[in-house]
Amino acid sequence: MSTLTDLLADHTHLSGAVAGHLQRVVAEWQLLADLSFADLLMFVAAADDTVICVAQCRPNTAPTVFPVDEVGRSVPSAVNPQVGTAIAGRRIVRDAGPTTIGTEARRDSGPVEVRREAVPVTFDGEVVAVVTRTANLAQLRLPSTLEMAYQDCADDLCQMLADGTFPQNEGNPRGLSTPRAGDGFIRVDADGVVAFASPNALSAVHRMGWTAELTGNRLVDVMAELLTDRFEAEEVAGMVTDAVGGGAGMRTEADARRASVLIRAVPLRPGGRPAGAAVLLRDVTELKRRDRALISKDATIREIHHRVKNNLQSVSALLRLQARRTDNPEARGALNEAVRRVAAIALVHELLSGSVDEAVDLDVVVDQLVPVLADVAAVGDGQAVVRREGRLGVLPSDLAMPLVMVLTELIQNAVEHGFTAGDEGEVIIDADRTTRRLVVTVRDDGVGLPADFDPRSSERLGLQIVHTLVRIELGGTLDLATRAEGGTQAVLTIPLR
Repeated sequence: MSTLTDLLADHTHLSGAVAGHLQRVVAEWQLLADLSFADLLMFVAAADDTVICVAQCRPNTAPTVFPVDEVGRSVPSAVNPQVGTAIAGRRIVRDAGPTTIGTEARRDSGPVEVRREAVPVTFDGEVVAVVTRTANLAQLRLPSTLEMAYQDCADDLCQMLADGTFPQNEGNPRGLSTPRAGDGFIRVDADGVVAFASPNALSAVHRMGWTAELTGNRLVDVMAELLTDRFEAEEVAGMVTDAVGGGAGMRTEADARRASVLIRAVPLRPGGRPAGAAVLLRDVTELKRRDRALISKDATIREIHHRVKNNLQSVSALLRLQARRTDNPEARGALNEAVRRVAAIALVHELLSGSVDEAVDLDVVVDQLVPVLADVAAVGDGQAVVRREGRLGVLPSDLAMPLVMVLTELIQNAVEHGFTAGDEGEVIIDADRTTRRLVVTVRDDGVGLPADFDPRSSERLGLQIVHTLVRIELGGTLDLATRAEGGTQAVLTIPLR
């Protein structure tokens, strides 16, 4: 089945920033589905006046309406008028009453009575998608207090989705998992007082050591009494206070007397109006014991990257020392190029040694490489300035390593061969990233390529390395040409699927 990124790339022209926002929505909308007791479908506008479903989420708290996957299904806008109305009106659209979804929509699973609404997904003031909520009314009955609390919170989150304020970029420096609504749900009002606590939340708080009634108490005071570590208590208090005040949400893990809990605070500000916060609790006492073994293995992997980096730096230092003791200019130049290449690989391993996953932020790598490469940019009395424009983003290490090598060679060639002695110039690294591909352009305002120069047949080791890495490791293309306004331009295109 196609992924969200694949479908957006195939059927839309949305920017990388919009696609990133939709991915964040999909990453967080399980909470919305569970609180709504409803199936969620995400639609985007496609060609020929159609809409296509690019993502789907089923609730853990209610029977699903769509037993068969809807992802990838394209339908005319007239078949689903709610979506078009939500996009045009930039508002939540609800059915006047219950409706029936027939056998065709349910793929021969039988008709069912549902309640539907369409919620526009707003990003930077524009509607970029629509999320539909479809609740199964087959077991219609008087809702319980828990169900009403869930629904009230879900309505607030839907309004925030339409406002463009959900999901937020939460603080999660330790990469903690997300508690589900069923793990433990607490609704805190605008004054920080517990208005409702689900049975599972009460059980988790009781295991932490709280024996009194929870509803009506300030959650900050309860946590301050339960948590054994003063710093953790202050962190949780600040997290809940910020969420109630409308600040960014956050999640953390804390230890009480008899249990460890994962806590997440989600601020609620529908229509910009402070409405308190939703606090999710999960008892992770047993999971924490199991995670210790995984943490040990993860630390071992990072230590390996650290040692590889140290070894590469030692090799680089030995090559640099040998270059200084060599009288042959060609040999010295070759050794210095080897020093630069080894240093680039060492920098990637240095970042991996401090990362919790096998991914590299290329912007950090390039920004650290530029000063090193600029040291050799002096040409006579002139100076070449190297700077970056645009964001390259994060890539897995198997792509980041060869890409860093390619960029190192291209930048080095630009600063060494793009300018004549005494000239001043500029080398710009420009990046354009979408859901489909990453395009990196390295351009300068120097002398350009020689008239008879063929980059494909060049015997220069650097270009041979570049073409090999681009073709085999990156599966991309490289176009090297003289710019019409002067200078040289290298355009590197890499598929990201």
